[in-house]
Amino acid sequence: MSIHKDVKKVTTHTLQWMKQHGEKISMLTAYDFSMARIFDDAGIDVLLVGDSASNVMAGHETTLPITLDQMIYHAQSVVRAIDRCLVIVDLPFGSYQGNSKEALNSAIRIMKEAGAHGIKLEGGIEVVDEGYEHVDKLKG
Repeated sequence: MSIHKDVKKVTTHTLQWMKQHGEKISMLTAYDFSMARIFDDAGIDVLLVGDSASNVMAGHETTLPITLDQMIYHAQSVVRAIDRCLVIVDLPFGSYQGNSKEALNSAIRIMKEAGAHGIKLEGGIEVVDEGYEHVDKLKG
């Protein structure tokens, strides 16, 4: 739980300040309105709407079956519940691996339709298109 409960809205600038000052940042996973409200009221800094909703909420054995539409649904529920937390949403498998345009379109949908504050994707250099100039800088 954050010592900064007086912060009206956690932003990336808030997190950057906390990191620079050696303060702990709290982050939990939420998939629905009720839990997000509890976590927000408790002063949690960041909520992740994880693709693990596939396992936890839908009972699947893996995260692979969850769709972008389902992630948006869960994210909408979480965003409606919060007043203070920063909300990050997982891009589900298959919504960004094809190419950078697909990744951008998926991220835009989550940000626009759910009101999320940021997105998370898994992978490193292998998910970056080779056509970008900055790829060499990332590899070096």
